[in-house]
Amino acid sequence: MSTTSVTSASGTTGPPATAVPLEADLTVVARRHPWRWVGVGVVLVLLAMFVHGLATNPGWDWPTFFQFFATRTVFSALWVTVQLTVYGTVLGFVLGAVLASMRLSGSPFLQVVAWGYIWAFRSIPLIVQLLFWFNIAYLYQELSLGIPFGPEFVHFSTNNLFGPLGAAVLGLALHQAAYAAEIIRGGIISVDAGQTEAAAALGIPKRRQFFRIVLPQAMRSILPNGANEVISLFKGTSIVSVMAIPELFYQVQVIYGRNSRVVPLLMVATVWYIVLTTLLSIVQYYVERRFARGTTR
Repeated sequence: MSTTSVTSASGTTGPPATAVPLEADLTVVARRHPWRWVGVGVVLVLLAMFVHGLATNPGWDWPTFFQFFATRTVFSALWVTVQLTVYGTVLGFVLGAVLASMRLSGSPFLQVVAWGYIWAFRSIPLIVQLLFWFNIAYLYQELSLGIPFGPEFVHFSTNNLFGPLGAAVLGLALHQAAYAAEIIRGGIISVDAGQTEAAAALGIPKRRQFFRIVLPQAMRSILPNGANEVISLFKGTSIVSVMAIPELFYQVQVIYGRNSRVVPLLMVATVWYIVLTTLLSIVQYYVERRFARGTTR
């Protein structure tokens, strides 16, 4: 039996060549993750215990929960909550866009004004702002328009300026605008400056640069944070209960104040908050996916 040897260029004989095994001869063994399955088991056990407690603990009082979950009173209060969220979001983000453009402008005056607004409304707690607007008639019985420190041309009473719902919308919108401004500004400055430089070199007008190049890319950064703010505002509307506005949380408080069924009534509000927050999250997902076209597979 002969052995094949390899001869180098110098004429020396090397060791015999070994055959490289084919891939078909290799056994592929999947990587095992035992601790992952342990974690899954622990979570499933805890989830089963939680569901079992919900089903068997009489303290949850599910009959009372189902009795009030879909009543006309709760639906009416839920509609007020949705109105507060929509008005606060729309007005807050519109004003926030104006403040963001002021902060990004080349005018030091506009930058200082916008920064001062954001600083003030982020520093004052929301409940204080709401109570201030609700009690503005106590501080200023009349407001007027005219020459500063001079004659007044128009004046009106603050008692009829806006009601509790108007004060709540105003407070939520002004508070939301401070955070929306920073979210929008952060999204715009996240776009690489080379994008606008290239567009300017091609002769594209600045307005078109912003709406067709900068804004679509900035929306990828704005949307996640903006959606979080909307969801936070939706749940934060419960704070207007201090103004006796019949939104969801206030109405639930009124009901359990009459029948003393605190836990099931709180669960009514909790489940509705979860349902609407889930719907907002679904909308966020599809909007984000639309603006992410061409960047992800």
